Amino acid sequence: MQCDYFDRGVCRSCTLMGQPYADQVLDKELRTRELLHDAVEHAGGPGAVTWLPAITSPESGYRNKAKMVVGGSVQHPTVGILDHRQRGVDLRHCGICTPGIQRALPVLAAFVADVGLIPYDVAARRGELKFVLVTESPDGELMVRFVLRSEGQLPRLRDHLDRLRTVLPQAVVVTANLLPEHKAVTEGDREVVLTAQETLPMRFGDVTMHLRPQSFFQTNASVAAQLYDQASTWIDEVAPASMWDLYCGVGGFALHAARPGRSVTGIETSREAIRSAAQSAREAGLADVRFAADDATEHALRARPGMVPELVVVNPPRRGIGETLATWLEESDVQHLVYSSCNPVTLAKDLARMPSLRLRRARVLDMFPQTGHLEAVTLLSRD
Repeated sequence: MQCDYFDRGVCRSCTLMGQPYADQVLDKELRTRELLHDAVEHAGGPGAVTWLPAITSPESGYRNKAKMVVGGSVQHPTVGILDHRQRGVDLRHCGICTPGIQRALPVLAAFVADVGLIPYDVAARRGELKFVLVTESPDGELMVRFVLRSEGQLPRLRDHLDRLRTVLPQAVVVTANLLPEHKAVTEGDREVVLTAQETLPMRFGDVTMHLRPQSFFQTNASVAAQLYDQASTWIDEVAPASMWDLYCGVGGFALHAARPGRSVTGIETSREAIRSAAQSAREAGLADVRFAADDATEHALRARPGMVPELVVVNPPRRGIGETLATWLEESDVQHLVYSSCNPVTLAKDLARMPSLRLRRARVLDMFPQTGHLEAVTLLSRD
């Protein structure tokens, strides 16, 4: 992939830009294999591990979520990043974003200027509009979120909502997020939904997941679909009667693995994500699937005898599941574990803590082309 922003040195976020794509994928696969080999050796031997071919992605146009800093002036806003002087750098034509988002960003920049929303000046700590966050569904619909410093420009957004929907009809969910603090985060706790529709349907084949504004979702839809398919295939092979989906987000693994007669429980700290997951299960008529807002580790530690499932899926943040949950899994009656990880370093550490759960299958998925990041999914079974 060729990127003018990278070539001009105005954005270096994609650290592997310019490296042949096949080399990127091979390097990620070799690095993951080496890390997991060392971990299972430390835990008592690799056994019979089957490595499936890496799942690749389109090199460009794959990212379904854009987190754009708003800078510049009211008349000439920028949407992109900040430079070393905290000035706005415009990246409205960023090539890793989906085509729908690439078409939407110039429209949104023009809307900001026409309506008179005041970009936030980080250095001076003045202004109102900090970020524009855009998510595209597989069906081409958009969720647009304006991150504001205060409620001051909420009436302006409300007054011009119809205008925005006219120039950007794909925007089915529009919100204002309030972030009054001056700190290095992209959103605050309070969300004001401006449209009648509150969720963005993310349709993957027969499974539809509802995405609310503050819920996590995989940023590469085509690879995410293959991730859910791979995990569901492995789960069906071992055919558990019961499973937990820990760190379930909006319920991707749980909803895809649901089968008649299989009890499925999804656990996630975000109440917004749980609302979304429960709505998806209800609309799909999945009576044996339930979701609860809880800490994954605390949920496991509270489990009484007879409540422990046959299989557990974990999809933790980059820090991994940690020693406490790994130790619980090692000492539990859980027979199978599907571990999906965005950080092979912490994945390897966690696997080394669970020597009784042997690595059986592994696969690398290139969720983030042009960067060093990746997703790895593994199947472990107890000896």
